[in-house]
Amino acid sequence: MADTTPADRAELASVLSDYLAERLATTSAVEICDMERIAVGWSHETWLFDAVWSQGGSEQRLGLCLRRDPGNALLRDKSDLGEQFRVLECLEGTDVPAPRAHWHEPDPAVLGAPALIMERVPGVCPSPWRRAGREFYAAAAARGVLPASFTDALAAVHNVDWRSAGLDFLGVPEDGNDFAHREIDKWHSLIDASGHEVHPILIDVIGWLRHHAPPVDRLTLVHGAYRTGNVLIDGDQVSAILDWELQVIGDPMYDVAYVLTELNREGTDLLSNVVPRELFFERYQQATGIEIDEERCAYYQLLYAMRSAAFWMSAAGLYADGSNDDLRLARTHWSVTVALERAATELGY
Repeated sequence: MADTTPADRAELASVLSDYLAERLATTSAVEICDMERIAVGWSHETWLFDAVWSQGGSEQRLGLCLRRDPGNALLRDKSDLGEQFRVLECLEGTDVPAPRAHWHEPDPAVLGAPALIMERVPGVCPSPWRRAGREFYAAAAARGVLPASFTDALAAVHNVDWRSAGLDFLGVPEDGNDFAHREIDKWHSLIDASGHEVHPILIDVIGWLRHHAPPVDRLTLVHGAYRTGNVLIDGDQVSAILDWELQVIGDPMYDVAYVLTELNREGTDLLSNVVPRELFFERYQQATGIEIDEERCAYYQLLYAMRSAAFWMSAAGLYADGSNDDLRLARTHWSVTVALERAATELGY
């Protein structure tokens, strides 16, 4: 993540002040307070701040989150802030805990890059990859509230009436195994765009995935990366699901597989570092009426290995060709090998 200077920060605050004054239809100045850039995520630049202005003689304060698309990040053209804005609009009024979307600005000349401004939801998002985060989730798991809330939030995503909510704009797979083939094609195209040489193991994985693509008997909204680290937690409850950039209409087992995978639990028996397996199965199935199919989940875990390889090939390629100077991207060259080694193990090498 490239550092920002005080001058950069002041310039962005000034631009946001003018932009929000117009959007909030206020003649008073809008002050940007407590502004901070957070070093999370790989796809967008993220800022948290408060907008403060006077209305009717009283102070108004609105907590906001700005996401900007630098145009040179991990997912390249696979992550679109306009789509994310529309998804969040569709989710408003549903049982899915998600931030409220306020404004989408597609013109890069206005806020320095295409941007999305949404509600700043109370809560914390400890990284499950750090010791402090793992300790946080272990303690929350012992108290028992967060495991249930984490499961219920995923159930809410899968229970959404996505047609009535207007989410069919995401694209609806045809009957049979079209969903899996859509995902394979999507991540294959990211591999092609990366300029990275395709490893023979990856060719084998893609061929296996195409040959064994499972049929889907129920389509739901799928988040695409549901885990700790992608949810905000407030008082041991999931206050918001974040990172709406991989969502699709598809097989709910795609999300369930992500919860079950060992990759998201750092050596603990707790799924996604926080929920006991038995509790997750029982509570999820009761809330959704969907029986967890572990065979399909195993398939999607291998598809995630392909997707991970695609992510890291894209990231390493962006650094190698000079498009992005974020050192985290350079380090992902090694992660490609890790993803492929895991895929080879899954295939029985």
